[in-house]
Amino acid sequence: MDKWNDMFSANLGKIMAIQTACAKYVVKNRDWNVNFDRGIISFGNDEYPLQFLGSEANSSNTWLWAWENINGFDDKIISLAREIKAKGEKLNLEALTTAEIEITDELNGHILSIVACGLADKKYCYYRGPHSGGAIFVAFDGVDERVFAPINEKDFADIVVNSIQQFPLNHKLFVESFLEWNKTKYKWKENTLIADFENSQKLEIDFEEKSELARIINIRLNS
Repeated sequence: MDKWNDMFSANLGKIMAIQTACAKYVVKNRDWNVNFDRGIISFGNDEYPLQFLGSEANSSNTWLWAWENINGFDDKIISLAREIKAKGEKLNLEALTTAEIEITDELNGHILSIVACGLADKKYCYYRGPHSGGAIFVAFDGVDERVFAPINEKDFADIVVNSIQQFPLNHKLFVESFLEWNKTKYKWKENTLIADFENSQKLEIDFEEKSELARIINIRLNS
C-alpha cells in the first residue's frame, strides 16, 4: 500500500492544478456529452479527443478498467488504459492491473484517474461523467495550454492544504513532486522547505522533521 500511496502522492498536486484549470478554461460549467463511436467528449460546442479510462457501477460498488470492458470499444480509445496497465505491471501496482476493484475512499474512479493521467506520456485532463447506473471516467487532450501552466503561490498553497486534509499522503514526496512539476525552485532550511515563486513570493512549509514520512505542520506565505 505504501508504494501505491507514494505513486498517488507524487501525482496528486499536478493533476489537482490541471483539473482546477480545466474546469475554468475548458468545462466552464457547460453540459457534457460523450460519443464513444467518434471518440470525443464535448462541453457545449467544443469537442476533444477522449480516452476511456474506466467506469464505476453503483450496483456492485466496483470500478472496471476500460481494457476489461465488454462493450467492444475501438482500441484507439482504450490505448491509454492499456498503456497504464503496462506501466502498472512494470511498477508492480495492483490497482493498475486488477480489472475490477471495489470502490473505497482510498481507491475509486477519481484516485485511479489521477494516477493514470499523472503516469501518461501525454498531457491529459480527466472528467467524471455520471449516469443512472454509476459514472464513466475519460481522459482527454487537445485543450487550452493554460490548463497545464504553472500556478502561483496562493493556488499552490490552497491545493496543498486541501490535499493533505483530504487524503493520507506522503507529505514530503507530494510537495516536492508538485514543486518540480510547477518548475518552482526550493531549498531546505532544517525542517522547513522554502519555495521561491516569481515576484519574490516565498512559500514556507514546516515539517515535523526532514524525513521521508514527516508531516506538514505549518504553511505560510512571505514576500
